[in-house]
Amino acid sequence: MLGADIGLPAMTGKDRCLGTIKGATVDRVPLFPLLMFFAADRLGVSYREFATNGRVMAEAQLNVQDRFALDAITACSDAFRVSADLGGEMGFPEGHPPHLLRPLVSSAGDVARLGRPDPTAPGSRMADRTNAVNDMVRAVGERCLVLGWVDMPFAEAASVCGVQDFLMLMMDEPGTAHRLLEALTDIVIDFALAQLQAGAPMIGAGDAAASLVSPAAYREFALPYEQRVCQAVHDAGGLVKLHICGNTSALLEDMASSGADLFNVDSMVDLSKATTVYAAQRKAFKGNLNPVGLIGASPDEARRRAMACLSTARGSRFLLSAGCEIPSAVTDDVFRAFCSAPTEAASDPPPSTASP
Repeated sequence: MLGADIGLPAMTGKDRCLGTIKGATVDRVPLFPLLMFFAADRLGVSYREFATNGRVMAEAQLNVQDRFALDAITACSDAFRVSADLGGEMGFPEGHPPHLLRPLVSSAGDVARLGRPDPTAPGSRMADRTNAVNDMVRAVGERCLVLGWVDMPFAEAASVCGVQDFLMLMMDEPGTAHRLLEALTDIVIDFALAQLQAGAPMIGAGDAAASLVSPAAYREFALPYEQRVCQAVHDAGGLVKLHICGNTSALLEDMASSGADLFNVDSMVDLSKATTVYAAQRKAFKGNLNPVGLIGASPDEARRRAMACLSTARGSRFLLSAGCEIPSAVTDDVFRAFCSAPTEAASDPPPSTASP
């Protein structure tokens, strides 16, 4: 229920997000976009600098939070923090996300040799993100929801092996695949807990590669490890946002059992279907405007598309975002129109229930 309907005073972004996730009354739908390239571009820094310098990442996130009055910001840049700290050979392009140059794991022996890096070790890529979280929390953590970020074990396995090779490993050597997932789960939990200790109340958890597998494979190779990460974060007093890009239409019911507190819905998923699933489970979810569709759109069109999402999900625990990150090519006017939709929707009178 929206508090605007009953005259609830305005809230902080953090309270608005946490209230929605917990099913409490709020003054309007929270504004919760994912910004990476957009944030770097608006600060005027290269993506390489954004992804390799935690202080720059924090500054970029704080800049867009201030300019667009966002209710939540996220310390996310790329999926290769753990890979780098495991000793993988990395590439750091100037205008693209960092990536592993060659697979780190290609055999059972490689799995056995994996270590368990300290996520707080000075100079590590995990510590760099943790430092960014700390800077963001210190600056706006009282009024804005600050998320840390990890990639779930399945996604990490796809990173250290390469996506195609890990999918083959699942079929050819499922025991080795599970041993790899076990080892990565411990590292992912360590990384998540370090960011909670840095002050993040919530951890975003990406598992994009999981959208590529069948529901049965998801239940065997992804879901149990997601559940362990979620439980560890909960045990430490934190919350989890599960972010699986791609068409997860066949996985929605299973994803709802992961233990996550908030679910991202990609634009490839029917928002009506997602609303039905998550409302029945009393789960919070966010999405699902097509971010690429905002490129070249007019401000009025961006506003209409956002309002359509708000209308579809009305009455549920919904937070407005695009289905994935907002591209840097989206203009400020278009993004600002998208951001204005929750406030405009909150000012609309509720539908009449009077008899004709």
